[in-house]
Amino acid sequence: MSTLKIDNISMRFDLPNGGHVQALKDVSLELQSGELMSVLGPSGCGKTTLLNIVAGFLAPTEGKITLNDHKVTGPDAERGMVFQQGALFEWMSVRDNVSFGPRMKGESKSKYMPTVNHLLDVVGLKDFKEKAIYELSGGMQQRVALARCLANDPDVILMDEPLGALDALTREKMQGLVLKLWKETGKTIILITHSVEEALLLGERLLVMAPRPGRIHKEYRLPFADLGVGKDLREVKKHPEFSQRREEILEMIWNMEEEIMGRVEESA
Repeated sequence: MSTLKIDNISMRFDLPNGGHVQALKDVSLELQSGELMSVLGPSGCGKTTLLNIVAGFLAPTEGKITLNDHKVTGPDAERGMVFQQGALFEWMSVRDNVSFGPRMKGESKSKYMPTVNHLLDVVGLKDFKEKAIYELSGGMQQRVALARCLANDPDVILMDEPLGALDALTREKMQGLVLKLWKETGKTIILITHSVEEALLLGERLLVMAPRPGRIHKEYRLPFADLGVGKDLREVKKHPEFSQRREEILEMIWNMEEEIMGRVEESA
């Protein structure tokens, strides 16, 4: 069982003029293996900064991240990242993109290829494996990004607005795919989003963050991710608690934005 611990993380960015920005302050939480958590909050609340610290791309000013009882000090294959834009190799085929990680680790083709073919089947791309990335739609490219991440068999999958650039219909299909992969793989997933509905649908745990400095404002435990596995997500949205939580969180974030705007006007 892999446990991810975020222990009193703070992050301060020093500015050239001698000032600083406190992006995060005393953020602590713990995720058990197989948990799916969405993170939501107004712009500037440190969502992506927190994800980048967990990924090992940034070193926190204070605090530490531990996974499987060892400290995170940099990027590692045990933590996979899926970005808003797939960050794929445009000139490579779909199959070569998905197999890139295992090949870089020196695995034999006979070992990794069955996994790669299975993942392409799971994400609905087995008939496109020889296509170059630039020939695919945005939604298909994000499917490749998910499969490539899973091919490395990470303990934790980190997603930074992975569906934000997609049209509404494709986004809904991809939300269903994320839930399917979560249940089938048992991976721990942290997903950043600006969409309240998406956060509700894709978070059995939902974290609302407050800005300046970024900190945990409220956490929810929700039934919608489990309810949505293999189901029509539009039906899940009809659940009476879904509407209630959506309005509650929208008002919460709206009030935060109003407070931010008030501070800006005062300092102008």
